[in-house]
Amino acid sequence: MSFQAIPGQAAAKRLLQNGLRQDKLSHAYIFSGPVGTGRSEMALALAKAIYCKHSVDDACGECLECRKVEHRNHPDLHVVEPEGASIKIEQIRDLQKEFAYRATASGTKIYVLHHAEKMTVQAANSLLKFLEEPTSRVVAILITENGNALLPTIQSRAQWISFTPLPRDEMVLTLLQEGYPAALVQPAAHLTAGLRAARELIAANWFAEMRTVVLQLAKETLTRFPSSMITVQHKIVKTELADHMSSLFDLLILWFKDMVQLRLERRDKLVYNDQLDWMGSLAFSRDVSDWVRMMEQAVDLQKRLRFNANSQLVIEKMLVEMQGV
Repeated sequence: MSFQAIPGQAAAKRLLQNGLRQDKLSHAYIFSGPVGTGRSEMALALAKAIYCKHSVDDACGECLECRKVEHRNHPDLHVVEPEGASIKIEQIRDLQKEFAYRATASGTKIYVLHHAEKMTVQAANSLLKFLEEPTSRVVAILITENGNALLPTIQSRAQWISFTPLPRDEMVLTLLQEGYPAALVQPAAHLTAGLRAARELIAANWFAEMRTVVLQLAKETLTRFPSSMITVQHKIVKTELADHMSSLFDLLILWFKDMVQLRLERRDKLVYNDQLDWMGSLAFSRDVSDWVRMMEQAVDLQKRLRFNANSQLVIEKMLVEMQGV
């Protein structure tokens, strides 16, 4: 993985590559942004570029140093993941012990903290001391979905690099070119922030089935309501789809948005554009305000799921509300 192989994130690449060319890298970075935007790949690309023997501002991918980073066995690169729900002070202390030794011929030690926001207070304070008083040439990369969740004192001692979602049209085009089915590419591109996350979602065994069930529920609820309750029982509650109820609401919300677009005669941005034969006529059975209200109800009920509401009762309430609008 080189900088050039990572889609998007031009600003992040420019900043890091300028630092490499001028030999002015920061001693610490915060890579902050949504899952799937290439934060981990960028961290590895930076490590490769620092150690690469053949290139100044990117990874050649061929030299021994690049291959060591690629295979996660470079002696000067250390990756820390949460142990259970958090990164603990013992993990930071172990890192500090490791960094007390000299780097190998590379001269630079690098550590990458995944889910940095999950550090305990004790771990964060220990890391802060480490950031302030590195014992050798060190580059720290803190990867997080929310850099603001880190201690302000850590934020002030690291260079912040924001990772932004890839433009949706670019994601869709790339995924289609890679051969993924359009019916799954459209919702995946709307529900994720990057290509890797979209690929993982499309590849998940349950995703295609959930899309099919959501469309069935929407159609049944608005045309033959009793059938939808049976579908909930047999195709959701008693299957693995029950473990992905929040995604059901994500897909349903996208469907409501499509109905609004159809009602407003805008067909160029539809997610479920392969379902026009029945969605087109159904869209005009309700006013735009009705579809918007259903969408708002779906968002509200999805929030209840996050607070451990009974998932079967929540989806059944959604269907009743749809039918009664």
